[in-house]
Amino acid sequence: MAFKWEKYGLIFRPGSAYGWMNSHAQVPTVLPIEDEGIVRVYFATRPRQSLSQTTFVDLDMERLDRVVRLHSQPILPLGEPGMFDEHGIMPSSVIRHEGLVYLYYSGWSRGGSLPYQNYTGLAVSDDGGETFTRASRGPVLDRTPLEVYSATSPHVHREGDRWWVFYCAGTAWLEIHGKLEHTYDIKVAHSSDGVSWVQKGDVVIPQKREDEALTKPTLARIGDRYHLWFCARGCSDFRGGADAYRLGYATSEDLKHWVRDDASAGLTAGCEGEWDNEMVAYPAFTEFAGERWMFYNGNGFGREGFGLARLSA
Repeated sequence: MAFKWEKYGLIFRPGSAYGWMNSHAQVPTVLPIEDEGIVRVYFATRPRQSLSQTTFVDLDMERLDRVVRLHSQPILPLGEPGMFDEHGIMPSSVIRHEGLVYLYYSGWSRGGSLPYQNYTGLAVSDDGGETFTRASRGPVLDRTPLEVYSATSPHVHREGDRWWVFYCAGTAWLEIHGKLEHTYDIKVAHSSDGVSWVQKGDVVIPQKREDEALTKPTLARIGDRYHLWFCARGCSDFRGGADAYRLGYATSEDLKHWVRDDASAGLTAGCEGEWDNEMVAYPAFTEFAGERWMFYNGNGFGREGFGLARLSA
């Protein structure tokens, strides 16, 4: 069955706020705070080209295009020289646990023969998601003998005392038109505490072809099935061209065995001239106020901001 989404359009633009949110509201990561009537959305914004920092915006839960508050500072400083997150911090997954808020993020570093490297960090808040400190200076998902390029863009899921993380892991760097481009599939790892993860290199969503890149999974349990949305692109013309990000989709009964069916994702690119006509990327599924929602980015990897759709069927 194909999902049906009602689009609400572009609901937040960074707008050069505070002199450092100069472009992008990338990878929206959603924390509903129902007792305050707000939806907090963490996002990555760019003070300048090739540098990302994370902050948040609070939206009115009854009118999601109305900004209640835009946080004025990054929630974390960049990592120290040589750290995995010294050149960029992008949010990816947020979860409440034992009175704390865990925010998993992608850290970026540059240098050497590759354009970048990225791994997953964890920041923890004890005040409801307002301020954060790093759980450690190093990543919680890192390079392993089986995952040698990257481990990033996670979605964390917990049932009882078992934790799952679905994340993208680098499979190769391909030279395309004289430039190195990264490819990745989606893997799963497990944990008993959400901090220490066992990465066995288990692939849940493999690439359809060598030059495909799959990233930013987001999970929902609806009825007796699990649903995983993600975004997928090629390598030849993906910065707004024919290979740009589109939503993929897979379903499972047990979180272990997944059937990919991208045609059922339901949320497609917009019409010519719209903010998401070239790209649909970085989905974030969430539920609040009795409805199911998808926050996501459009053209330019979230250059203009993020948008919203409601699951209608």
